[in-house]
Amino acid sequence: MRPVKIEQHGTISVITIDNPPVNALSQSVRAGLMDCLDTAVSDTETKAIVILCAGRTFIAGADIRELGKPPELPHLPDVVSAIEASDKPVLAAIHGTALGGGFEVALGCHYRMAAADAAVGLPEVKLGLLPGATGTQRLPRLTGAEKALDVMLSGNPMKANAALQAGAIDKIASGDDLQAAAIAYAVELIASGPRRIRDMIVEPPDPALFDNTRKKIARKTRGLISPEKIVRCVELSAQISFDEGCEAEREFFLECKASPQSSGLQHAFFSERAVSKVPGIGKDTTKREINSVAVIGAGTMGAGIAYSCLNAGCELTLLDNNDEGLKRGQETVRGLYQAGVERGKVSDAQMEDDLGRFRASQSYDDLGNADLVIEAVFENLGIKKEVLGKLDDVCKKGAILATNTSTLDVDEIAASTKRPEDVIGLHFFSPAHIMRLLEIVRGTKTSNEIIASSFALAKRLGKIGVVVGNCFGFVGNRMLYSYGRENQRLLLEGAAPEYIDRVLYDWGMAMGPNAVGDLAGLDVGYKVRQERTDLPDDPTFYRVADMLAEQGRFGQKTGKGMYLYEQGSRTPLPDAQVQEMIRTEADRLGIEQREISEQEIIERCIYGLIVEGARILEEGIATRASDIDVIWINGYGFPRHRGGPMHFADSISAEKICDAISGFRKRPGMDYWKAPTLLINIEKNRTSFAELTAD
Repeated sequence: MRPVKIEQHGTISVITIDNPPVNALSQSVRAGLMDCLDTAVSDTETKAIVILCAGRTFIAGADIRELGKPPELPHLPDVVSAIEASDKPVLAAIHGTALGGGFEVALGCHYRMAAADAAVGLPEVKLGLLPGATGTQRLPRLTGAEKALDVMLSGNPMKANAALQAGAIDKIASGDDLQAAAIAYAVELIASGPRRIRDMIVEPPDPALFDNTRKKIARKTRGLISPEKIVRCVELSAQISFDEGCEAEREFFLECKASPQSSGLQHAFFSERAVSKVPGIGKDTTKREINSVAVIGAGTMGAGIAYSCLNAGCELTLLDNNDEGLKRGQETVRGLYQAGVERGKVSDAQMEDDLGRFRASQSYDDLGNADLVIEAVFENLGIKKEVLGKLDDVCKKGAILATNTSTLDVDEIAASTKRPEDVIGLHFFSPAHIMRLLEIVRGTKTSNEIIASSFALAKRLGKIGVVVGNCFGFVGNRMLYSYGRENQRLLLEGAAPEYIDRVLYDWGMAMGPNAVGDLAGLDVGYKVRQERTDLPDDPTFYRVADMLAEQGRFGQKTGKGMYLYEQGSRTPLPDAQVQEMIRTEADRLGIEQREISEQEIIERCIYGLIVEGARILEEGIATRASDIDVIWINGYGFPRHRGGPMHFADSISAEKICDAISGFRKRPGMDYWKAPTLLINIEKNRTSFAELTAD
């Protein structure tokens, strides 16, 4: 069936795009639009044209199957220009979403009508691109430069009412029959004739707008090229002709498209959609209903999880054996709601409704009807096993028992119950109500039904669930140890904490490792390391962090850790005392301090991640390399435009990494550097992590 058809309704030609599931702008759709447009324009009976879509949405963007491939004729800018060139008024009738190229098609039309619940937007910046089919030149002519910048730089869609107010659309359809409303509106527009955006002039903006915008986005978009190109395109829309602006837009678009940044952002985009494809788990896998949730442990993590579940519509019981701690947890949950109300993210009515489903308890007997129980107690194996054992006695048959452990053996925790098939790890990241990542840790006996149910929960909570295997630290924290090991070793070798942090921040990490340690609390990692029996026999391993923790320097919570913090401030300040402590310890360990290049810091820290990621893939702990990328982008602040550690490895080649490993290994005390077999095979066979397939 052809994806585009044309039908006559009196004097109105209706062109309908029907390309499920989202009417993407494939080559056949573009060609079909051109053919039907030619037919309508040449038909003497036709006085106006309506372009609409079948199914659940208007054109939701480009065809993702064509990304990365040479474009085929007709090119989208030519389609948009052909629509605008029509001597008969063309109306876009929008329902669902008109995004990216879909919105640019609508902007090529002379008029735009939208269903009341429709949304329009230009999200290309999220893929390292800019609108490449004249959108940067058209939208400012409708909305003004400032609003156009906001739409394109955020990449977020506008709801119909906001789009109407901004001038991006002309009318909101009344009633449920969009086609009928569009035909009626088109009849009215016959007398008006075409109104071409290209003939409009951008209202002169405040002269300081563009410089102020650049300053405003500089921190958020550091290292990215497409936001600056978008600003420049909109700036040009107010300075040069429409055609000249379109030429500049096309040049900038192609530059962005060819950049490693766009490749990395596209990889991240597709990887987040692939994580739900897990061997053995399908759409037909049975899922358990989760309406009632209990959280054990009313600390910061437990309260954050409780808030997330309440906000998703669940009944929630928060349990803690300490009266004061339970009261604090309740106050934290209420405080999160109040903050949401103040920011306009939560209505007063929703807050009251959600808190009406919230209760606190100190008795395990109150958990008997819970569909899911999540323990969020101290990261201590004995305590967690004790909690799960109690749950085994009180929870109903079919209840899901989840541990929020970040490092411990899920199988050993599950063994404390008589139903290990119902036990799963749900590793939330702090702060739990904000962080999008949820590591779903599959135990040896965890049933597929529980995994499928956990995926559904993640989606309901607005999180990205990634299934991982059971080992110390799973994927994220296991790799973090390799990253942190190099940071700690570099400190002893002479790199100052602030120097390491600045280098990795400038490279793209959300925070440097030393600032992260102070934020999380140096005591947290110290306690975990004290319980481990498998640490390397290496006196330099996390030596600086251990020394600081042993002196009560836990980080921000104590006002000093790797850095100093002034009262009430979270700004890290270099501490000469720490530097002297590191120098003394390096001397005791026989480590000669030296000048260390920025490149060495980047390679040792990031290659450490890649090496451990390769081992994780060898052991089958991660389903695919891209799952590791999703975890590190969404849980650990890895720069999204670099695509994650494994995608970054592919971009620089296994050969380069193996050569660097060989060099590191020759240095005193660094014989722990060893290339995994998987990495060696990728180098030898000239393949990539991306080419590995999940069984």
